[in-house]
Amino acid sequence: MITVVVADDQDMVRAGFRMILEAEGDISVVGEAGTGEDAVAAVARARPDVVLMDIRMPGMNGLDATRIVTTSPDAPRVVVVTTFDTDEYLRSALQAGASGFLLKDAGPRLLVEAVRAAADGDALVSPSITVRLLGELAGGSAAADVAHDLSPREVEIAASIARGGTNEEIAADLFVSVSTVKTHARNISVKLGARNRVEIAAWAWRARVVR
Repeated sequence: MITVVVADDQDMVRAGFRMILEAEGDISVVGEAGTGEDAVAAVARARPDVVLMDIRMPGMNGLDATRIVTTSPDAPRVVVVTTFDTDEYLRSALQAGASGFLLKDAGPRLLVEAVRAAADGDALVSPSITVRLLGELAGGSAAADVAHDLSPREVEIAASIARGGTNEEIAADLFVSVSTVKTHARNISVKLGARNRVEIAAWAWRARVVR
């Protein structure tokens, strides 16, 4: 069971996230918070696996709360969920230690996927942001020196990750199981020295695997 704390200053948003997550058989919401201070306290009290963290909240904002909880003992993974689609917020969230960044209109499926990815030690970013932000890297040098280490299937999956595809979407497109996609993604991470899907996507843009 994946345990989650939901931090957002809007009661309706917290209720909606709880409803979406607890409809899944493997996720349980163990705490809620309406401010950054309350989020820090809820994490200390509930010891969740994952925190869904809004950015703009009264008092301490979500970025500062993220910095605190991600450096605490037995730190949870934090997924920032916000209405503000800015590269500055994305960079700040990842620098603060967040393991994912979603827009609130990303939809229930991506919300659940982000929680599961974070619990697995991975990072997931809203596809629209991923493509825009990582597209900036396309002007860098191609990483051809490591491309030969990936199999054609691994290159294909890396490209799908760079386009913002979830494990379920990639599995459906390639007619393979989700577990097979996860295995390939782990192998890609090892070969590239990438810590998560965001870094796999960055490599794919630099290597011209996706344009």
